[in-house]
Order: sequence, then structure tokens, then C-alpha cells
Amino acid sequence: MNSHDQHVESSDGTRLALRRLGAGDPVVLVHGSGGGLHSWAAVADQLAPDHEVWMPARRGYGPSDVPPGTKSFAVETADLLAVIEAARQRTGRRVHVVGASYGATLALHTASADPRDIRSLAVFEPPLFAAGPEIAPLLDRYRAAFERDDAPAMAAALHEVTRVPAEIVAALAAGAGDRTPDPVEARRAAIGWLHDLEALAGDSTDIARWSSITVPTLLLAGADTWEPMPTMMNALATAIRPARHLVWTGQSHFVTMTAPTLVADALRQFFAEASAAPPSSGDPTGTATAAR
Repeated sequence: MNSHDQHVESSDGTRLALRRLGAGDPVVLVHGSGGGLHSWAAVADQLAPDHEVWMPARRGYGPSDVPPGTKSFAVETADLLAVIEAARQRTGRRVHVVGASYGATLALHTASADPRDIRSLAVFEPPLFAAGPEIAPLLDRYRAAFERDDAPAMAAALHEVTRVPAEIVAALAAGAGDRTPDPVEARRAAIGWLHDLEALAGDSTDIARWSSITVPTLLLAGADTWEPMPTMMNALATAIRPARHLVWTGQSHFVTMTAPTLVADALRQFFAEASAAPPSSGDPTGTATAAR
């Protein structure tokens, strides 16, 4: 299916590149750290026959702008709201927002800050444990390694942030074999990671704050993802009372790449249910609808 590349301007003038394809109710797919326009491609292709899919490259990730200064979730929330507004204006419909990993954390921030144009929220394994002051020394280590272009040291710092078990790191390395990463793409991802770490270091691990979210919410997780992700996802399900919690047997943090059909089918069903749900009491616009 043909896609269209375009730009959306955020409130501070940052230009955000995005890829759009399909037709139907609008869906914004938000990528995680190290990702970009390509991250959701396999899922987007399966949603596009009946949804208009928007895939932005977040600030700090080319071809979007990489503005100077320290990044925060506040400025990225403004970015995502600009994309959501563009999708709403183009289609005349409220938007299904989906985030994976860091992109899921950003989606939570956005749904909490301004849900008016959000029809539903789906989040896959936001790393809510990786935030706050404990990230600061890892950010410093990563920045120092980045400045001397030390890829192994950058990777070591990131593994501590994400808490990926050593056996999984070894398996990923073995799977990569002798393949050499494209240097341009590797640098693009490294720059993005640096700015994501800045935002994480300035964030909080407080999960209770997400209890303010009232739009229809689907929490997605893989049963094989390592701790503390499962414990944190259970806590998030408790905090967001309207949320449904779906755990895929035999899947892990990489499910959007390893099983895109599974992800697309779950999202399509959730979108249909969220669209059919009546507005909650006290919300005549239908922007705060509970799904169970």
C-alpha cells in the first residue's frame, strides 16, 4: 500500500517527519527508543486496509528535527499532540493512540495531559521503572561514550537502563552474527537514545499518577518479558481502572517485530470496541470513555 511522507510542526517550531498510509479511523503509532519511521511498518501494513495510520519519527530521531537543549516528556507531549491534532483535522475523527516501550510512556503522558482528541489508548510495555534520578549516572555514562563514539560502552549503559538479562543480550548478539550495522542508521539511533535518556532522567517512577487516564485503555505485554516489566504492568493495570490487560503467551518485548499480525489483530479488535463504547457520564463529547 502506498504511503505518504509529510511533516507536522510542533508548538515550538520543531518539524516532525511522519509517514501516513491507509484510510479509515486515524491511528497514531509511537515508536520506542532507537526506532523511527520504520518501527511500526509491519503492524501498520496490516492496519492500513481499514485505518489511516500515522507514524511519526519522534524529535531527536532523523529525519525529524534534533533541536538543541535537554529533552523532556513535556516537549514530546506537545509534539504528539500536534500529530494527533493533524490526524484529527484531516479525518474529522478522534484518534486511536498506540505506543510501544518509550513511545508507550509518551502516550501515557499525552493521554493524561490532554485526552480531548484521543479516542483510545493502547500501550505496550512502557519502561516506567527506568526513570528519575537513578537514570542520571547512566545518562552521563552514555553521553560520555557517545561523545567518543564508543558503541560497546553505549550499549552497556543502555542494557543497565532497560535491565535486559545477560542471556538475552548474548542471544541477540548471536542472532546478529557478523552483520555490521549501517553507520548512518546507528548514529541516528544513538542520537535519539541520548535525548530519550534525558527525558527519562527527568521523569518519575510514580505509577499512581496514571490513574487520571479515563479514555478506553488497553495494556499489552509479553509473558516472556523480563522483570521488572511484568510487575510494573500489573501495577499499571491497577492504577488505570478502565484498562484491559492483555498478556501474550510466548512473546516478549520484541513482539511488534516478531508477531506483527498478533499485535495488529488485538489493536483492530480494541479499536472497534472503543469506537462502539458509549460516552461515560459527565463527558458528553465522548472523550473519556471507559472500556472493560
